[in-house]
Amino acid sequence: MTEARSRRVFFALWPDDEAVSHLSALAHDLTARGGGRVMRPASLHLTLAFVGAVTPTQLGQIEDIAAGVRAEAFDLSLDRLGFWPQRGILWAGCRQSPAPLRRLAESLGGGLRAAGFAIDPRSTAQVPHITLARRARCASLPRLGTPIRWRVGEFALVETHLHPSAASYKSLAAFPLDEADAG
Repeated sequence: MTEARSRRVFFALWPDDEAVSHLSALAHDLTARGGGRVMRPASLHLTLAFVGAVTPTQLGQIEDIAAGVRAEAFDLSLDRLGFWPQRGILWAGCRQSPAPLRRLAESLGGGLRAAGFAIDPRSTAQVPHITLARRARCASLPRLGTPIRWRVGEFALVETHLHPSAASYKSLAAFPLDEADAG
C-alpha cells in the first residue's frame, strides 16, 4: 500500500499586518519603476528552511521536530533592498542577520538534517529576505529609508500549492517562540 501524495513544505516567518502593508506598498512602488510581478500580500514570508516534498508520515515527523525547537522571540528589522538579476527577484532583507534568527534557523535545520531531511546547510547562511517581486528589472535600487520591523513570536510550517500563475501558501502549524522573562 502506498502513502497518500506528498506535500511540498517549508518553514517560514510571517510578517505582521503592519509590516505586510509596508512591504506591499514598497513592492508596488519599486515595480512601478522597473516592472515585475508583485508578490501578493498573503504570500510575503521569510523562509527559515525549505524541506520540499514530504509524505504524510514525514509531515508528522517534521512537526514533531519543530515542536521541539526552543528559541527566543525577537525583533526583526528589514533594513536593505536587494535584487538578484539572474532570477529577477527583488527583495527586502537584513544587512546583518540577528543572532536569534540565526539560532532559530540553525536549530530547526539541524534537527531536520539529523532526522534525515536534505536541508541545505547554506540556507541558514543566506541573506534573510522577503521576496517582494519576481521578473523584476532594476538598474539600481533606492536605499530603504525607515527599516520595516516586526516582533517575531512564532514560526510556521507552510505548504506550497503550485498554480500556473503563481504559488500560494497555507500555514499548517505554528510554533511559538519563548518570550524573555521580564525582570
